[in-house]
Amino acid sequence: MLKFGKMKYRIIYFLLIPILLSACGEYNKVLKNPDLEVRYQYAKKYFNEGKFNRSATLLEDLVTIFKGTSHAEESLYLLAQSYYGQKDYITASEYFMKYFVTYPKGEYAELARYYSAYGLYLDSPDVRLDQTQTYKSLNQFQDFLEYFPQSGRKDEAQRILFELQEKLALKELLATQLYYNLGNYMGNNYQSCVVYAQNALKTYPYSKYREDFMFYSASAKFDMAEQSIQEKKALRYRDVLDDYYAYVNEFPEGKHIKQITKYYEKSKKEIGENN
Repeated sequence: MLKFGKMKYRIIYFLLIPILLSACGEYNKVLKNPDLEVRYQYAKKYFNEGKFNRSATLLEDLVTIFKGTSHAEESLYLLAQSYYGQKDYITASEYFMKYFVTYPKGEYAELARYYSAYGLYLDSPDVRLDQTQTYKSLNQFQDFLEYFPQSGRKDEAQRILFELQEKLALKELLATQLYYNLGNYMGNNYQSCVVYAQNALKTYPYSKYREDFMFYSASAKFDMAEQSIQEKKALRYRDVLDDYYAYVNEFPEGKHIKQITKYYEKSKKEIGENN
């Protein structure tokens, strides 16, 4: 039974060879065809069939040749979509951008702006890695919403925009936590922790990580106060109290309320003793 199964697959394979060779032969002939219209129609045919590599190869040459012709706009958009179909989002974004810069009011301007931003969103890496693509996608979605405020894709764009902001906020939180955990190792990392936390609070005021940023700011300030020389203790404990009041005002039943209350009680006691 096993031998029969293998034989069956071999027969199918050999039957497919002529078809595959025929398809390759057709494609090679199209590549060499001097008739630009024929090549363009085949480029669209391959695109519609999902053969994006073939359509992109044909369109790369045609886009340059078609400049100033009736096919110029559509061919450039199709080239961008061909790379998008191959999941080469960076190249696709470059061509989408070229399209909406060249044709700001073109037939595909809205789609080009959206897919340029969306492709970069799909290409956005893990939060622990460099977030250049994330920033680019975020900026492009902002531009998209500015240029097409009534777009049917508006809600989706806003949702992704907020998701990207949260991703960047999380990266800031990881840096904040790292500096706090490093403490005084090779310098005052508590101060860096405070700076990162405070900047994140300004940059991402509505983030779901807001409570955590406020807590780490208070924690770092408390540890600095604890380790300060006597002359600086009172001032730094007062900074802790400021962070405590800000935290309980926004999160009276927050997940860090017990720990931050301990900071408050100790700081208040220390200030009272020093005064």
